[in-house]
Amino acid sequence: MNKLWHHHLQDEADAAYMYRALARVEKDETRRGIFNRLALVEDKHVTQWEKLLRDAGESIASHRPSLRARFIGWLARHVGPQTIVPLLLAEEANEVKAYLKLGRDASQPEATQDAARIIARESAEHAGTLAGIIGGNSEPWHAIGSGGMVKSIVYGFNDGLTANFGLVAGVLGASVAPEFVLVSGVAGMIADALSMGSSGYLAAKSEAEVHAHEIAMEREEIHLMPEVEEEELALIYEAKGVSGDRARRMAHEIMADPERMLEVKIREELDITGSGLSPLRDGVVTGSATAIGAVIPVLPFFFLPMPAAIWVAFTISMLAHFGVGAARSFFTGRGIIRSGLDMFVVGLGVAAVAYLIGDLMNRFLM
Repeated sequence: MNKLWHHHLQDEADAAYMYRALARVEKDETRRGIFNRLALVEDKHVTQWEKLLRDAGESIASHRPSLRARFIGWLARHVGPQTIVPLLLAEEANEVKAYLKLGRDASQPEATQDAARIIARESAEHAGTLAGIIGGNSEPWHAIGSGGMVKSIVYGFNDGLTANFGLVAGVLGASVAPEFVLVSGVAGMIADALSMGSSGYLAAKSEAEVHAHEIAMEREEIHLMPEVEEEELALIYEAKGVSGDRARRMAHEIMADPERMLEVKIREELDITGSGLSPLRDGVVTGSATAIGAVIPVLPFFFLPMPAAIWVAFTISMLAHFGVGAARSFFTGRGIIRSGLDMFVVGLGVAAVAYLIGDLMNRFLM
């Protein structure tokens, strides 16, 4: 139990650190103030967990930012706060779910359940604030899909690295000449980058087309049946805890401006935001990240003799697998080390299977 409490304490300390890191690099004064206020609330959460641990007779070591928190702070300094906010939105969303669960856990002391419910509510408010900054879902803990460009880069890089590492390992298993390894690796890199890039473009384009169709239908419904749409919006507000009379009054005021009504219905009912990448940009970002990941296992064969190139390619590819696994943890909520090791094992397994298949084909088919 107390191990879980220490984990929550570290999470809150990390959150305070990351919000202050964002505040230091944020140029907009309003947003900088928001980040600083969020950090102060996280400080309060730290104090709550410290009190619970002290009351339970636990000693509290000085808590330093975790490796993950420091890395996100580094990213904020080098790629800008707007790119990092989706990662923190996912963090807050994970916290809401974890604290809601803890607040309902009858095995925990009542004080812990009360603290968890308070922190869950405040984390939900944080998530809503961050969602407002990036134009996202106001209740993102129900479905976390954030990350935007960073997520496209990580997953594109991961696909290119793993696929081409397996291809190169398979060709090496077939015991072919060095030039065939190079040709196969470059061809695999180009094919995978084009495939992932076009897939990213088509997926984003299809999503944009679906959204455009839904918005057009909503616009027509507001025009043809305004009373029904007004009532729908009032019900949405009531579901969020607004009193019936106030919800109907708010919906009526918004309905006076059809364009404003459309914007509100798009956000509240359709849950469509403009925070994603454009189809072309998504395709370019994903394809480029895939190409960069795919070139890693091939690069040593351009400059080194075959035996040395094999070992260098293996070493840097396995390190890259660990790195991309660690990066994926920002979206999955898992620990950096564990996520990195999982990806390391996956990369090793892909290479081993591909090499074995290449070796078998060389023995029986060539």
